[in-house]
Amino acid sequence: MTAERFKDRQIAFANGAQGQTIVFDTANPVNFYQAISAPVAMAKVQIDGKLFLPPGASGKLPVVIVVPGSLGVAVSHLAHAETLTGLGIAAFVIDPFGARAVTSTVANQTQYSFAASAYDVLAAAMALARRPDIDIARIGAQGHSRGGSAVLTAAMRRFAEAVKNAPRLAAVYAAYPWSGQQFLDPDLGGTIVRAIIGDRDEWCLPQQVQGHIQAIRLRGGDATLRIVAEAAHSFDRETPIAKVEEASVSPGAPTAYIADDGAFLHPVSGKADPSLTDRDLMIYGIKAGYGRRGALIGSIGEQAKLFRDDMIAFWRGALL
Repeated sequence: MTAERFKDRQIAFANGAQGQTIVFDTANPVNFYQAISAPVAMAKVQIDGKLFLPPGASGKLPVVIVVPGSLGVAVSHLAHAETLTGLGIAAFVIDPFGARAVTSTVANQTQYSFAASAYDVLAAAMALARRPDIDIARIGAQGHSRGGSAVLTAAMRRFAEAVKNAPRLAAVYAAYPWSGQQFLDPDLGGTIVRAIIGDRDEWCLPQQVQGHIQAIRLRGGDATLRIVAEAAHSFDRETPIAKVEEASVSPGAPTAYIADDGAFLHPVSGKADPSLTDRDLMIYGIKAGYGRRGALIGSIGEQAKLFRDDMIAFWRGALL
């Protein structure tokens, strides 16, 4: 039996916001080099999402694109969207998986590229910018885990300027992102960035995220980071701590840097190679001894509330 697609679900929040399905054009670049330097070669695809407008709102609205992680759209992502609509901010929850026939990337992150994930964010921004009820100057993006990586990359000027007609993101909230891929030139332009991660995250390395945010700051970017004590991955889910046995992770592997043209620099040789893909680098990480199976997710105590409060404070300051 085929699982119901996110776009086919009828979703309404307690505050009265109703989900409107939007289908939009995006792409499946094999790597960042193709996305930046050879975009005509990218395979095209359409994905979808649901737009939730604050009840009773009028005029041009700020909006946050909500990007899920490796487990796809979860209850927690919809809860965050509902919180945003309660603030007077529209929320566009995208489903990168359904149209790509992917159910999860937990065991295999290479089913489509991280470049494609970032491209989705800017493609969603383009779709929103065409709407008369959306303020093009107040489009933000919030990503979780793999989605956190996507929104951070989408904020980078080297990537964003290569996606023609994409509006600049006003702000980005990266929740427990994987920072294993970083641009050598982490120029944000004018985008405001905040990252948040637990100090017990087993999927993504907090130290790597620290380095990423610090590099952005040294480049002149407006970027902040919050590390949450005793928090595991996905600590905003309001579900008990549980081990995802099939998770394939290698958080300690060396960072793969990205040149201006999108080519990965191999961690060992340091040379830029336009042919390198996520899979090549992940195989390298596994062979180098960093790969393992199983990782914890979930929250304890007031961690989910802490996340929600931090999220609200950020978006109020960035978009309202």
